[in-house]
Amino acid sequence: MKSLQIAATGMSAQQMRVDTIANNLANMSTTGYNARRAEFADLHYQQFARAGTINAADGTVLPTGVQVGLGARPASISMQIQQGSLVQTGGDLDLAIEGKGYLEVTLPDGQAAYTRDGGLKRTGDGLIVNSEGFEVVPGIVIPNDVRSLSINAQGEIFGYFAGQVQPQLLGQLSLANFTNEKGLEAIGSNLYLETEASGPALIGVPGTDGLGTLRQGYLEESSVDPVREMTELIKAQRGYELNSKVITAADQMLSATTQVR
Repeated sequence: MKSLQIAATGMSAQQMRVDTIANNLANMSTTGYNARRAEFADLHYQQFARAGTINAADGTVLPTGVQVGLGARPASISMQIQQGSLVQTGGDLDLAIEGKGYLEVTLPDGQAAYTRDGGLKRTGDGLIVNSEGFEVVPGIVIPNDVRSLSINAQGEIFGYFAGQVQPQLLGQLSLANFTNEKGLEAIGSNLYLETEASGPALIGVPGTDGLGTLRQGYLEESSVDPVREMTELIKAQRGYELNSKVITAADQMLSATTQVR
């Protein structure tokens, strides 16, 4: 009986769906996190009688045929691109991206990674880094004697020094955009890597070429909707239960065949 294997693929699919929902709910408080959605496709079909096959001597053809599906399979787990709410923090180096774009950071191996987590810090040498300590491109250094910082919507960083009325320009932040953001590879720590599916990074000044702008003193919250996730969780649980009932029914039918006397 194929129903055992078919129901097993359905249970596996619903389990992956639950895993995805659990990850979304676990990241409800993760800065700049975008919810994921598990997507599925049907498996191959066993053709007992193909549609269009000649069924009689007079040339009559089967209008639909007989095709039995073999279950479901994971097709993708896609990122739902959605702007999260902005929460005010008041931090000089807290930046929220309003619109499209990612901050670029340099990993220890020299590879470029991208993030929407704008909770930036600075090292003892004044270098601007992300929460993991990775340098934020283009490697801006904040002098020790800066009294305060001001970052405008275009990413220009100004420092105010004692005894000076006018601020001094310390550097210019840039943003990266991608043709297909859903094609980025998540590596954890709010970081993404460029892939062939995402296309190359398109670097530009915030507020130009379709890129978003920066807002100082704010952070972008997770875009996870708890109500929607709980609804999806209930649906996945019911789907899992129904597939398990199919296995139970198939087992009972097999038992009946072995008990025939």
